[in-house]
Amino acid sequence: MLTMFCFDGLAVVIEDLFFVDPEPAPGQEGPERGVRVELRLVERQPWRGSVYASQRVVVDEAVLRVDLLESIAAGPGSRDRVHHHPTMRHNEPGDRVFDQRLTDDPVGWLEARLADPVRLLAAAGVPDLHRYQEAQAGLRDALPEITRAVTTMLRRVHAGQLALAPGRAA
Repeated sequence: MLTMFCFDGLAVVIEDLFFVDPEPAPGQEGPERGVRVELRLVERQPWRGSVYASQRVVVDEAVLRVDLLESIAAGPGSRDRVHHHPTMRHNEPGDRVFDQRLTDDPVGWLEARLADPVRLLAAAGVPDLHRYQEAQAGLRDALPEITRAVTTMLRRVHAGQLALAPGRAA
């Protein structure tokens, strides 16, 4: 499942994820599943067609990734693989960063970070931060809906309805 909340220049992308790291760190072996949340930039596109035409929306570069993952072995509710990638370059994540506060309260931690997206953009080196002021206000207003979507998706992962191994249907 893929859910997006788009604002003027920013998007929050939420998706269920079944993942097997091809080069796991020690202690991180085996499949994991959960919910991935990314803060992404929305690229403005040239106008096309008439004044009535639908316009392209391109949600592209990720500037923050939060992976609310658990190992299959530990099971639902273990939160044993919850981490974030505070740095992303050209959509490639930096190292996994484990934070006990994120593990203890994943949705609360996420909500606190997303409440100040311009600060996250500044940390990622995004230029022209003034362009995102309107998006920041919209994102803050939508935070209850965003966190509800994350919570619902996590619940469905724990229930075995999402983030299934390839070839497995719910």
